[in-house]
Amino acid sequence: MISVDGLSVSYGAVQALRDVTFSAPTGQITAVLGSNGAGKTTLLRTISGLQSPTKGSIHLDDHELLGQKPENIARLGVGHVPEGRGVIGEFTVEENLRLGALMAQVNLREGLEEQYTQFPVLSERRRQAAAKLSGGERQMLAMARALIAKPSALLLDEPSLGLAPLVTSQLMHTIQHLCRTNHLTVVLVEQNASSALRIADRAVVLHLGKVVANDLAPVVAEDENLRQYYLGMVE
Repeated sequence: MISVDGLSVSYGAVQALRDVTFSAPTGQITAVLGSNGAGKTTLLRTISGLQSPTKGSIHLDDHELLGQKPENIARLGVGHVPEGRGVIGEFTVEENLRLGALMAQVNLREGLEEQYTQFPVLSERRRQAAAKLSGGERQMLAMARALIAKPSALLLDEPSLGLAPLVTSQLMHTIQHLCRTNHLTVVLVEQNASSALRIADRAVVLHLGKVVANDLAPVVAEDENLRQYYLGMVE
């Protein structure tokens, strides 16, 4: 479980997160929704140690994450797939996957085969440069690179960005399947709220860095007032 308590983050005079509190249970998908500038990406970056908060705490089970270096947080079991995927275009699919396993105590051969089984298209493209993959394939590669380290929690930032509706639907199904089969804690930041809510167990809605809703995903999906926040209709 990831537990966030009273988290605040500032960029100079701008407060990006304000007393954010929520929990993401093990084996479930927690969707984080909100309009542009709501603080969604900042939240993931702070959980993974890439951004320092002004106050609050973050726990992965019994481990306090605040104050830890990003590499230590990764070793504790937090995988982060950033917005834009972050794969290295000139590297092959397999070279990208090997990078993901570099700091993890995993059997590389077994890890590669596991990811090729989960993402068969990556097995077919293993010798191909990542830059030549489609958008959906690059997203699969980014997730596989995080998963090869066998994390217990997976942070996904806008995985459907730039993808066609059919590819987005297939990707969301894959995320749900990975969460269930690997018993992962998944925190999913997604601008495509309808797609995220269809697979999420819980949903947190941010507005101007504050939590305006924290409930079961179906409850959030049916609330017309909340829809204004994550569709960016509230000033």
